[in-house]
Formats: sequence, C-alpha cells, structure tokens
Amino acid sequence: MRKILSFICLVLLLAACKPGKEVKNEVFNLPAVEDIAMYQVNPRVFAPEKSLNAVAARIDSIRELGVNMMWVMPIYPIGVEKGKNSPYCISDYKAIAPEFGTIDDFKNLTRICHDHGMGIILDWVANHTAWDHPWIKEHPEWYTRDEKADTIICPQPWNWEDVADLNYDNKDMREAMIDAMKFWIVEIGIDGFRCDVADGVPADFWKDAIDQLRAAAGERKIVMLAEGKNVDNFTIGGFDMNYGWDYKDELVKVWKGAPASDLIKADKAEYDSLPAGKVKMRFTTNHDHATEAAPCVEFTNERGAMAAYVASIFPHGGALIYGSQEVEYPDPINFFKYVAVDWTANPNIYKEYKELISLYNEYPSLRKGQMKAYEDPDVFIFEKSDGEERFLILVNVRNGQKTANIPKEWVDHQTKDEMTDQDITLKETMALEPYQYLIMKF
Repeated sequence: MRKILSFICLVLLLAACKPGKEVKNEVFNLPAVEDIAMYQVNPRVFAPEKSLNAVAARIDSIRELGVNMMWVMPIYPIGVEKGKNSPYCISDYKAIAPEFGTIDDFKNLTRICHDHGMGIILDWVANHTAWDHPWIKEHPEWYTRDEKADTIICPQPWNWEDVADLNYDNKDMREAMIDAMKFWIVEIGIDGFRCDVADGVPADFWKDAIDQLRAAAGERKIVMLAEGKNVDNFTIGGFDMNYGWDYKDELVKVWKGAPASDLIKADKAEYDSLPAGKVKMRFTTNHDHATEAAPCVEFTNERGAMAAYVASIFPHGGALIYGSQEVEYPDPINFFKYVAVDWTANPNIYKEYKELISLYNEYPSLRKGQMKAYEDPDVFIFEKSDGEERFLILVNVRNGQKTANIPKEWVDHQTKDEMTDQDITLKETMALEPYQYLIMKF
C-alpha cells in the first residue's frame, strides 16, 4: 500500500510540473503604477529575425538601466493585402510573426523578464485589423462601413489605408476581441497591455475588457496603458496609465524658445483632470516620434536630449525609455523595417540614463512627490517633496549659459549634485551651462 501511495504522489507531482504550468499560474509582483519605469521594445532594432530571442539576450543590459517594466511592440502576423509592413496591421491576434519568433520564444522572454524582476506588457491593436484578417471574410459585419453600407472603410480621420476599421457596435466582435486578449494574459502570462489608439475605441468596451482581464488574471495584477489622452481612459475605461502627449508637445516648444514656465502649465493641465492613483506616461521619444527625429536632434544635441529627459520624468514620474535612446541612436528609426542599432555606442549616455533611473527608483519623492514649481523663462525650476525627502531640480532649457534664481528657502543651503556628488553652496543665483541640469537634495 505504501508503494502504491508513493507512486500516486510521484505521478501527481510530475503532473504539477509540466512545462508551461509555471508561466500560466505564476504570480509576479508588479510594481505599483506610480513606481513604474518602462522600457519600450521595438523588436526591429534588435535583430532582422528571431528578434524576441535577441531581446532576451540583452535582458541584463535592459534591466541594469533600472527599468521594471518592458513594453513589447506588436509581434503578431502582419497583413499583406494593402500592407506596408506595419506591425500595427494585424492578421491574427493569437499568433506571432515568424520574423519575431515563436510563441515559445515569447513565453521564454516573459519568464526571463519575471526572473529579472521586470513585468512585461504587450502592444494591443483593438481599433483595426489587416485587410486579410480572417474576420474580414468570416464576419464582415464586424467592420465599419461607408455611408452606403456596402464598403468597409479604413480608420477615420487618419486614413490608414493598410488597415480596416472595426465596428464596436457589434457585440460579437467585442467578445472575440476580449477573448483574444485573455489568451495572452492566461496562456502566456503577460502582465497587461499597452493599447494602441485607445481614444478611437469606446471607453465602455475598455471597461468591459479590463474588468474581464483582471478577473481572468486572478491573483495576478495587470497594468493597462492607454495610448491616448482622454480622461475617459480612466474614469470609464479603467486604465492605469495613459500618454503625456500634450506635455511632450510643450517640451518641444520650450526647447524651441517658449518660456520654461510653460512646462509648469502643461504638467498641471495633464494632472488636474487625473483621478487619484493614475499616471501619465512621460517621454522624450517613442516609436512614433523616433520615425521623425532622434532625441539628440529634436532637442538640439546630446546635452539637450538629456536635459529634456530630466524635465520629462521628474515632475510626475511615468518614466519611459525607448529602446535605442539609451545609446543615443542618432538617426530616425522607421519601425516598418529592421534598423541595426549599435548597442555598444555612447556608453556614457547609457550610464547617464542608468544613473537618472537609479535616482528615480531610490527616492520616492522624485517620481511621485508633490511638485512646487517656480516661474523662469529659461530654467525649469521645481521642487519635489514627500514629507521625508526634498529635492530642488534645475534644468537649463537653452543651448547657452543662463542664470537661475534660487528659491529663498534654499539660499545658503549646503547640498550636492546627486549626479556628480559635487558639493554646492547655493547662493541667490546660479549660472548654468548650456542644457545643464542639477538634482539637489535638501
């Protein structure tokens, strides 16, 4: 009898250890949304084929930046009919394009991210599909039609001709979309989604989808990021984060000559409408903007790009690094094709991003403390504090030397630059070199 019981226990133990079981049921402790430092992966800058494995091979370098969340751009099969090779033109929501790898490759990347203390979210395109997605023939009623109701149309007002617009008046389509999203949460074990063109999809769909995804995840938490800026993303849809598009636009204007104090207004405008606990993702570039210019060009030069990054992530957190900016890739990156990036280039820039994110992680007040800003035309001056820690941050937004007026309560204070450890005695004014920034603790 003892032998029989031992055999049964062994069988049960082996059954519990089948490959894949751990991925599906694993509970990974995600960072709180206000503590996220995100890294965006465009697979097409990592390798021309099997790029998911190339991303996995670089996991140590990515993690050492201090990021704790990876966002992977779409890796699904890409439509051919009317196609432009855009990864946002999807012909199958439950598969992976051979260019990027296999389902097992993505499961492996998910596991490796978790092993390295990183969450992983996947880009989701709910607004439209490829013209050769099976739904076009099987369920043409799932798509938006023109005024005569006889022709499926592309998304408006963008006129993206390579994709077909989905009809969110159709309940069956909604259910199929949510089912596809559940596949990646339940079967693969990812930690949420970055939702493309979220403002183009009804907020009530997002509420239904997010409620069902959270229920399907069980004990696991998920993170939902909306590519959009509508407050409905939060108040109705249930997203955790959305885009700081307006702040980025203002950042560019300031670097072109608008007053530095305009950043104070832009930051306040974005956060005044936000429910408590929600976060705007802030960035100096992403896959869309990188198609036009690298940060070192858009913000004048290398020092301008780094100053802009400081002005981006410290007012309210929500930090993003777009894969390639940490080595200061100098040219536009067209994500419709493979672009080779030299990951050994500019190690000093990599080190600087690493040090900035280290400060971001080390001091809660820097990423989520209260902000107190001071008016100045050429220097972005603001304080961050949480009752325990207090910092003064100065960012010269000009490509020339400027003088900052130091807030009265900081005058004659002994401090240091947290990036260089240089001791500083603050006087009533301070001269800053072109695009110089200082992060000083009280």
